[in-house]
Amino acid sequence: MNKEIKENVEQQHPLIHCITNYVTVNDVANMILAIDGSPIMADEIKEVTEITSITNALVINIGTLNQTKVESMIAAGKKANELHHPVILDPVGAGASTYRNEVTERLLKEIQFTVIKGNISEIKCIAQKTNTTAGVDANDADLVNEANIDEVLAFAKKLSQQTGAVIAITGPIDVVCDTEHSYLIKNGHPIMSRITGTGCMLAGVIAVYVAANPKQRLEATAYAVTMMGVAGESAYDKMCQQKVGTSSYRTYLIDAMSMMSHETLNGGMKVEIQ
Repeated sequence: MNKEIKENVEQQHPLIHCITNYVTVNDVANMILAIDGSPIMADEIKEVTEITSITNALVINIGTLNQTKVESMIAAGKKANELHHPVILDPVGAGASTYRNEVTERLLKEIQFTVIKGNISEIKCIAQKTNTTAGVDANDADLVNEANIDEVLAFAKKLSQQTGAVIAITGPIDVVCDTEHSYLIKNGHPIMSRITGTGCMLAGVIAVYVAANPKQRLEATAYAVTMMGVAGESAYDKMCQQKVGTSSYRTYLIDAMSMMSHETLNGGMKVEIQ
């Protein structure tokens, strides 16, 4: 991983506009702050375009939808496109309901996304119109593994070609790809799925890193995903040492991200570049 990716974040402190869900909004804000970014959470239609105008990137998270928020997402997304700001889509729970699928399709039609990040079931819903999502979680039968990695890479690259976006698929093996290159990231820990918001937090991290590295969006996304995985492992080790539970794990995860150096990342990462 290129050290310059992280240095650009530390020098620029990108301001990120998040239209996200109320379940995880506090964790997303704290995670963005932990990695030298700055968050602003605004979803009122009367101000979203103005807020987008003063920020460096936009996150659209569909975790808790309503009609008013959808219109705010569209308005903010179009403004970000107009200003050539990165836009990250987190299609939380895509496949769980007809309405959620309709909103996702509309967002993809009306907004040019820089990165689309989701679990395997969410991305399959977008790419293949399947409905295997288990609520907001990935279906166990969909999870990326050594046996199906070639299939996953094929449809992820096809989706990148169709959307013009970097595709980031999270799971036991994280996949980050565009039409030509891919990163297979084997960091992280299963306990990350036992706290709410790790995926939402990651979308914020990706936004910070892509905002600071707009000409290296693939590598910046891979850097962000790898950071989160390495931090997840570190937080689990500390949880075990302290003999505490998942609430402490959330705190340790944010701690690990805030303390992450480039050297720590390089020393702990398990990444294959194709």
